[in-house]
Amino acid sequence: MYLSLRLHSWRLVWLLALSSLSLPLQAHSVLQSDGESFWAALIAILLLAVFWLLYLLGSVKRRPALWQALLFHLGCILCAFAVTGPLDDWAEISASAHMVQHMLFMVVIAPLWALSQPLAQFAAITGSWGRLVWQPLLKLSHYPLSLAYLHAAVVWFWHTPHFYVLALEQPWWHLVEHICFMFTAAMLWWAVLQCNERNRSWALLALLFTLMHTGFLGAILTFADSLLYYPTHQLSDQQLAGLLMWVPGALPYILAAAWLGYRWLRSVAANNDAG
Repeated sequence: MYLSLRLHSWRLVWLLALSSLSLPLQAHSVLQSDGESFWAALIAILLLAVFWLLYLLGSVKRRPALWQALLFHLGCILCAFAVTGPLDDWAEISASAHMVQHMLFMVVIAPLWALSQPLAQFAAITGSWGRLVWQPLLKLSHYPLSLAYLHAAVVWFWHTPHFYVLALEQPWWHLVEHICFMFTAAMLWWAVLQCNERNRSWALLALLFTLMHTGFLGAILTFADSLLYYPTHQLSDQQLAGLLMWVPGALPYILAAAWLGYRWLRSVAANNDAG
């Protein structure tokens, strides 16, 4: 019965993956683009495909738990939609659509990948070569507050008017922007969600710091009385973008902090009972 359930789950994953790729590509195919837009979109798809394929091959050698595999594939499906779907087109003309795309990367896809704990699968397929990459990254994950500072620098850098417009107008810089968001957010979420008792307090501080600075940026966009980016954008759309970052974008950080706090209280209670 368990094997049957796993097979049905894998079939569901593949059906969702195919639908997520086919529907967006009908509305926004990279083959319909030209020049730099075509190549940047194609590189983005290839990077995601290689990332996904490595996990699948690693899963053959080291099988993940069913719930972990589903979380990882869901993250990949959402990433494919965010990169190749109509949302990427809307992000060029709408600040709120652009913010939805950013929020998907930073507070939905990145924590899904962190919760899925895919390192065992990647290590199984990459061997000693992979360890040259994983080991330094794992050492960095012991410093969640430092990773929160790095992520904050990336978020504010790409939301300054000059570089915001640069990413919209230059497809290659848009790809770099997405990679920066995904990498720093995934590192932060990994450090927070996989923290131990020694750095749990730092993980909570990292979440609080991220919640505060993203909320502050969202408030700036929400209460701005003039356009900060494109003159063709609507002020109400820019304000909606800020509200999306400020309120819905804060919920994952709040939930993660509540979960860490709950674990902390349980460990304190267990130590008191043992004493």
